[in-house]
Amino acid sequence: MLLCRRAVLLLLSLLPAIAHAGYEPHQTILHTATQYMLAQAQDAHDEAWEITVRPGRLDSRLRLRACEQGLEAFLAPGSRMLGSSTVGVRCNGPVNWTLYVPVEIVVLGEVLVLTQSLPRGTMLQLSHLRLERHDLSQLTRGYLTDKQATEHMVLRRALQVGTVLAPSMVEPPRLVQRGQRVILLAETDNVSVRMEGEALNHGVRGDRVRVRNLSSLRIVEGVVLSYGVVGVSL
Repeated sequence: MLLCRRAVLLLLSLLPAIAHAGYEPHQTILHTATQYMLAQAQDAHDEAWEITVRPGRLDSRLRLRACEQGLEAFLAPGSRMLGSSTVGVRCNGPVNWTLYVPVEIVVLGEVLVLTQSLPRGTMLQLSHLRLERHDLSQLTRGYLTDKQATEHMVLRRALQVGTVLAPSMVEPPRLVQRGQRVILLAETDNVSVRMEGEALNHGVRGDRVRVRNLSSLRIVEGVVLSYGVVGVSL
């Protein structure tokens, strides 16, 4: 009787191992999904960013046959390289199954923030900008990272100190204002002609603007070249 009881207890102790035998370990599935998504995110983002991929949880009741051929990960439809995303993991071969694993992609890096509160219309200087480490998934409006490229941009609205600058918050400076006296510049290889005009609309570098030639009173269209200078064709 004692021997029989010991045999029963031994069998009961082995049941969990027996139950899991032949099934793919959840840890292996999560590791496959995480490493694949980490590589994808690193390719998608600048190498200066610090990237971490955190796998979600699988249902503890999930049982999938062990994959003899090895697991294969792939991008699921609608996968993102930032924040909450999904990775597909599948087994091909005699055993065939597909599973979608939730992951969280955290991307940390330095973005531009304001060193002081500034009113609308301020032309940004380097002293207004500093780099600060942030989680990009939290910056839903976007972000800026290049001090040199942001210098001389103009604020579209008043902003508080510490604000993370987004592209929608700044605009290029207007080099031509409506009603401003400007130079109409027409150039060829051998000839350069300058005339005085009046701008009929605002413009930043590269914009096409309408200008009234003050000598002929004709309205012409040209491209903003620099402050107060509009290039036109002869």
